Amino acid sequence: MNIFIGLLIIAIGAFCQSSSYVPINKIKSWSWESYWIVQGVFAWLIFPLLGALLAVPAGESLFAMYAANPKASLLTILFGALWGIGGLTFGLSMRYLGVALGQSIALGTCSALGAILGPVFTGHAHDLTSSVIIGVVVTLVGIAIIGVAGAMKAREMPGQAGAVKEFNFGKGIAVALLAGFMSACFNIGLSFGEPLTWEATPDIFKSLPATLLVTFGGFLTNAVYCFSQNTKNKTWGDYRQKSLWGHNLVFCALAGLLWYSQFFGLSLGKGFLREYPTLITFSWCILMALNVVFSNVWGIILHEWKGASKKTILVLVIGLAVLIFSTFLPQLI
Repeated sequence: MNIFIGLLIIAIGAFCQSSSYVPINKIKSWSWESYWIVQGVFAWLIFPLLGALLAVPAGESLFAMYAANPKASLLTILFGALWGIGGLTFGLSMRYLGVALGQSIALGTCSALGAILGPVFTGHAHDLTSSVIIGVVVTLVGIAIIGVAGAMKAREMPGQAGAVKEFNFGKGIAVALLAGFMSACFNIGLSFGEPLTWEATPDIFKSLPATLLVTFGGFLTNAVYCFSQNTKNKTWGDYRQKSLWGHNLVFCALAGLLWYSQFFGLSLGKGFLREYPTLITFSWCILMALNVVFSNVWGIILHEWKGASKKTILVLVIGLAVLIFSTFLPQLI
């Protein structure tokens, strides 16, 4: 029963994350760099801080705990900053490939590398059992099949690829692979941040203090880039459009909340999987696989696959089925 509850919670978080780019489409008249950093304040600072505070036992201090563990804290922030680079290119991957294909390629790379490199970097390579490795491989197979479907769609609809205005398959693939590689640093940061908690903290909240430091590192990277783009593109005026702040702030906050829900759900879900160490190790891969599944569901809803042949849609559905199967596979082996 705990397995089902844990996986369900992770799935809900994945659905929320895959929905987080929908509110962004409602933002009016702001440049990409302006709305990206504003939603990031919510996604990477405000909501992660509120989540981390849930992990603090009575009489303890969150920031005192960080100060008492400087090495773990700094490494967690460092890998968060590296993940931030992935976050920047992640947004660009969807700009060139669309929500479905962009998230599929980027999250596939992120899924495999994050699941494997986290334990390796922190000296826990023994956690990478054969069942975990097989699960990672099957996840990659599912994502590769979806990538094939995306390539088929690109050939069928050259120059526009459906509803993606700036579709560029070659540039998009390169950006998505870079995004996936750097985004894997999030799970590496979480691995380094495992000591950043208290014995009295409930299992469902254990990883939330580390999550805050990872997202803080990512915020720093994104802030430097976005503010430099504001200067380069002369878009500082976006922030002075008082009539838009109320509307845009609501949708930025909603996007930030939905995005953060994936890692809040990951922490809660892992709390129910403590008796299943294989699934704990594989949980990052499960989250990324489900993100891909739900992102493609949104891709269908947003008509990104409109006009694709039945054969292409069949390949897409097979890829989604393989991904769903991969989330249960390690426990079945």
